[in-house]
Amino acid sequence: MKTSLTIQMEETLYYYCRENGDVVVEEVTMPDDQGIVDTLSCRLSSDKQFEWRCYELKASKADFRSKAKLSFIGHYNYFVLPEALFEKVKTEIPKSIGAMIYHPYSSAEEQVLPGYFTIEKKPQRQELLVTEQELLFRLITAQAREVGKAKQTARGLRVFSTDQLYKELKKRQPDYDLFGGRINFYDRFSEDISNQAIEALKEELEATRAAYFQLEQRLLEEQ
Repeated sequence: MKTSLTIQMEETLYYYCRENGDVVVEEVTMPDDQGIVDTLSCRLSSDKQFEWRCYELKASKADFRSKAKLSFIGHYNYFVLPEALFEKVKTEIPKSIGAMIYHPYSSAEEQVLPGYFTIEKKPQRQELLVTEQELLFRLITAQAREVGKAKQTARGLRVFSTDQLYKELKKRQPDYDLFGGRINFYDRFSEDISNQAIEALKEELEATRAAYFQLEQRLLEEQ
């Protein structure tokens, strides 16, 4: 499961790439045991050639030193790191690989994004390690996957069975914080159901009182 820091970096990186005119998508599987690119972007250069960039996001020293495949297969390749981690591992970054440093805003309330990037180390251009046709196909496939997710989200919860929803709720353990220190989805769901039941009982009680008052008034008029 991704950490909140990784999600912040991923979100900020996506919009950083978009602002630079790139086509961008996360988690792109490469062929020939080349692993999975955390974020892949493509732009059209001034001479109408594709430029491919690969980004590997690392939130901790253990993550940085993981044995997982680093998919630096683009023309330009970057590690994306929080500042504190960069200071610890900067001597371990290969000469050809760039480094983008993530800086969270001290207060995100008035910001569109949770942070911003600075380039601390520029990458060296290299030849592609995967054919451009393969990269285009993988990019299109990953984009189609995201479109599918968006379409499913637009259709709402009705596309999921009750069993699927129940299993997902069970994953949201009470100590799994989805609201930055506030109530999580499971507790929120339970609270909403309880509140709805209380409101329904209140309405029923008010209706019973009104009916009783009308009956009482009718009996008084008949006497």
